[in-house]
Amino acid sequence: MAGESPKFYTVAEVASLARVSRMTVYRMIHSGELPAIRFGSSYRVPASAMESIVTALEVEDGFGEGRAAGGR
Repeated sequence: MAGESPKFYTVAEVASLARVSRMTVYRMIHSGELPAIRFGSSYRVPASAMESIVTALEVEDGFGEGRAAGGR
């Protein structure tokens, strides 16, 4: 990671990637479910946190567990 700067997402980018509203992202940040860094009056979400949330949602939702084979 030498020479690379950390990647951060805006609240709008997180909402778009997760297909949820910006308010949902703000709620997740304020509840501590989604780590974020505050810059002035805005928040930035580290890419690593976004990857963790996506992985958690995939496991919770059953992705990768043969969902189609489950009759859905």
